Amino acid sequence: MKLHSTETKQYQTVTAYDDDGVELNAIRFTNSLLVLPESDPVPWPVDSFEALTPAHFEQIDATAPDVVILGTGERQRFIHPKLTTVLTARRIGVECMDNQAACRTYNILMAEGRKVALALIIAPKN
Repeated sequence: MKLHSTETKQYQTVTAYDDDGVELNAIRFTNSLLVLPESDPVPWPVDSFEALTPAHFEQIDATAPDVVILGTGERQRFIHPKLTTVLTARRIGVECMDNQAACRTYNILMAEGRKVALALIIAPKN
């Protein structure tokens, strides 16, 4: 789905998404990644929802977000609280949703000026 552009070009904005990947400022990504509004996206070494570990959330914690939007793939899934202990200890919220909803929510929060992290799980296609 293509999204309409807004006046957020200086930020990392989701401009399109589908089942195989995401576009940030019209640049396509087909791997899992972490996105913050004011910095370049970084690879996130997660191949599947089942592969998530506490270390993956420590990588997110290092970015010091106020809230994390976790895109769990093609469908919404919920993570076990023990995985996000490092975030909840610092009162950082984690919201789980499918990737499409996560992309839309990230854009809204980013446009509001929130320090939001988008963590997308994009499973490699075999």
